Amino acid sequence: MSTHAFTESEERQELRKQVAKLAATYGRDYFVEKARSGGKTTDLWMAIAKNGYLGINIPEEYGGGGGGIGDIAAVCEELSAQGCPLLLMVVSPAICGTIIARYGTEEQKQKWLPGLCDGTGTMAFAITEPDAGTNTHNITTTARRDGDGWVLNGRKIWISGIDEADNVLVVARTEDARTGKLKPCLFVVPTDAQGFEANAIPMEIVSPENQFQVFMDDVRLPADALVGDEDGGLVQLFAGLNPERIMAAAFSLGLARYALRQATAYAKEREVFGQPIGAHQAIAHPLAQSHIEIEMARLMNQKAAALLDAGEEMAAGEAANMAKYAAAEAACDVVDRAVQTHGGNGASQEYGMAGLLVATRVGRIAPVSREMILNFVSMHSLGLPKSY
Repeated sequence: MSTHAFTESEERQELRKQVAKLAATYGRDYFVEKARSGGKTTDLWMAIAKNGYLGINIPEEYGGGGGGIGDIAAVCEELSAQGCPLLLMVVSPAICGTIIARYGTEEQKQKWLPGLCDGTGTMAFAITEPDAGTNTHNITTTARRDGDGWVLNGRKIWISGIDEADNVLVVARTEDARTGKLKPCLFVVPTDAQGFEANAIPMEIVSPENQFQVFMDDVRLPADALVGDEDGGLVQLFAGLNPERIMAAAFSLGLARYALRQATAYAKEREVFGQPIGAHQAIAHPLAQSHIEIEMARLMNQKAAALLDAGEEMAAGEAANMAKYAAAEAACDVVDRAVQTHGGNGASQEYGMAGLLVATRVGRIAPVSREMILNFVSMHSLGLPKSY
């Protein structure tokens, strides 16, 4: 019987090895130092790009590696596993890259994709709004036609990396001339556009990547700022959401693996009562349990990526949601166990465990809450009535 469905290809395994090797030359200390000093991880980002990993999921004719979502997820996970979780990996190549590669015009692909691949044209993504949250149908940011172009008005919140991105892919609504109904559309907006303002949100997370509230006041855009078909609506938007969930799972899984590695190493060397604490089941069993939970979530994420790369959109949606849920749960649990394993050292900056508590906890909330995933599974997997 073939086991290829359960093990990644040799190419993927080699990719993981090379990314891990590169990320290890930077490591957790580098990441934390940048975060605490207000610095940026630009040199790591550019090193990933230079080695061809950043745009590995983008078609080769636009400077990418021609791989699938599973490849870029592997890059994201291995970076996280070395203590360098780069949030913009989720956004720039995976969400924006996927949407533009699939729905952009030839001119738009030529214009935007090479920069996503070589790191010079990082793109943020703006969907969440203060009054809409998870309810995408309540988005109030509007785009109206003005001559040949568009004018955008509205506000967004929890937008990552605006200070590191030249452009942001904004989800807005246009008015359907026939029905008068508002429908979602995607626009590439330069972050230095007139009328575009972004304010950083103070966060408790140890991360060099910032979160922003964004205000758009009569931001004028050319006709070609609209990505895809004006009538494509939700289909185009959702094309970026399955990759987002798979990448979020990879992000959580990498952090989970990092925490487990640190806890295990500590449990082997820390001696109390004449032997390493890892010899005690009270320490060993929770870490073993986490290893199992992490591996199960990784397998589900592998399945989600394989389905998405095979074009099985609906099945991929279910698997991606489940993978993201499982990965966030595994990450939160293992970090809690890692802190406990370290005892008092678990709260110290020196050992760096406590900072992971908030970083992994956010995985239960963003980019989609665990409750909304449970709603999805209740409805689509179990056929239960909709609750909202």
